[in-house]
Amino acid sequence: MDRRDEHPFELGRGGLQMSRSEFPCEDWNALTQSPLMSSVLQERMQHLTRRSLFSSAAAGLGAAALASMPGIGRAVDSQPGVPGQPGLPHHEPAAKRAIYLFMSGAPSQMDMWDHKPQMADWFDKDLPESIRQGQRLTTMTSGQSRFPIAPSIYKFSPHGANGTMASELIPHMAKKVDEIALVKSMYTEAINHDPAITYICTGNQLPGKASLGSWLSYGLGTENEDLPAFLVMTASWTGRKQAQALYNRLWGSGYLPSKFQGVALRSAGDPVLYLSNPDGIDSGVRRRMLDTLAELNRNTLDRWHDPETEARIAQYEMAFKMQTSVPELTDLSDEPQHVLDLYGPDVTNPGTFANCCLMARRMAERGVRFTQIFHRGWDQHGALPKDLPNQCRDTDQPSAGLLTDLKQRGLLDDTLVVWGGEFGRTIYCQGALSKTNYGRDHHPKCFSIWMAGAGIKQGVVHGETDEFSYNIVRDGVHIRDLNATILNQMGIDHERFTYPFQGLDQRLTGVEEARVVRELLA
Repeated sequence: MDRRDEHPFELGRGGLQMSRSEFPCEDWNALTQSPLMSSVLQERMQHLTRRSLFSSAAAGLGAAALASMPGIGRAVDSQPGVPGQPGLPHHEPAAKRAIYLFMSGAPSQMDMWDHKPQMADWFDKDLPESIRQGQRLTTMTSGQSRFPIAPSIYKFSPHGANGTMASELIPHMAKKVDEIALVKSMYTEAINHDPAITYICTGNQLPGKASLGSWLSYGLGTENEDLPAFLVMTASWTGRKQAQALYNRLWGSGYLPSKFQGVALRSAGDPVLYLSNPDGIDSGVRRRMLDTLAELNRNTLDRWHDPETEARIAQYEMAFKMQTSVPELTDLSDEPQHVLDLYGPDVTNPGTFANCCLMARRMAERGVRFTQIFHRGWDQHGALPKDLPNQCRDTDQPSAGLLTDLKQRGLLDDTLVVWGGEFGRTIYCQGALSKTNYGRDHHPKCFSIWMAGAGIKQGVVHGETDEFSYNIVRDGVHIRDLNATILNQMGIDHERFTYPFQGLDQRLTGVEEARVVRELLA
């Protein structure tokens, strides 16, 4: 009857239990209380579960090791974190917070920022093979017999002290060129949307890694214990409604504790799901419920030392605080008209990009560490002259208004603002080409972004592409370099900022070479 090597136990609500299927017996109680089975139970309790290992390790030398692990051994009452991780920041930060304006779908750089006047003479001529150099194409254009050049139909003009060229599509941001650093030489390896946006947001093309905002939330905490350190908004957009999907892994915490994931704000109903109490439940009842639940979770935490239990306690507390802080955050009734006018006519319409930008400024004032706004619909494979102006109308004035508003309030000096997408677009046309209509395919080898505030040089243009906006000819900046630079401005050395997972010291910038782009820093 010795079947101990077959693990005749299972985990139940009360802990370790014997399985009736392993020991069929008419008198089950008598069997489990027998001296023989009592001995078996004692032995199995010593080594069966991983949680038993953590529980026993909490004593003696094991406790010291576990206490050094992130999320274990720290006082629960200190979370959610005004404090970040010990030893951070590594150096004096230029930025206390960051706002990332993400144009999902990939803006066309040669129609907005990367002026290529020579292309007017190349209309409908094929892209030379000496330029393409056998580079990978997407399946959407790899079958084309020709790659006809589609010059931009938009007028460019010089702006600012250095005559920075900007398209007529972005008249408001064109006036801001003396306040931003424009990077024309961004590049990535990913050529399709999902891996590309996952790559730039999490540092890896494969899902499962922690997002930039989660890294900052984990490392630096927040200045406001009543709001999450990382807030996300997905703005509405004008024109064609087809757009690439956005998955919550883009603001997820991956292998970091779940309390560091981004919290998404909605434009309709409760800004956060289940923010309001159910009918018949007031805040006093909710408080008593959470106190009781926290006590139960603390008992579990003391027993198993599972960091996710600690995260659950922190998240319940944050949810309770957000019932007051979020409605106040989203109430724009105290904003004067001259401020609303900065962002344009859509600013009071919930969910618009203009509304999200104003919300981002309010979050910056309240100490939110990282705010990310996703604006979709930039994937113009066709009908670009119809759709791209709509996208720019959605985003141009609000982006410029955000910079002006932050500057007027003295916030731009320590707020980093980043604008950009996941890759660029091709100079050649996808599908049919005419003088007034064209589309562009994905292009990872060069695209444009801009940065502003928080120690970023003003009025500079970094990097250069060839006459076809197809290859970088000077000062390339990989997306890993961009993330390393963002971390640097927040006071973090990307090479030292790690988290142990699956036997590796994980980093946002990965194990490949990455550098801080110091040419962009004041």
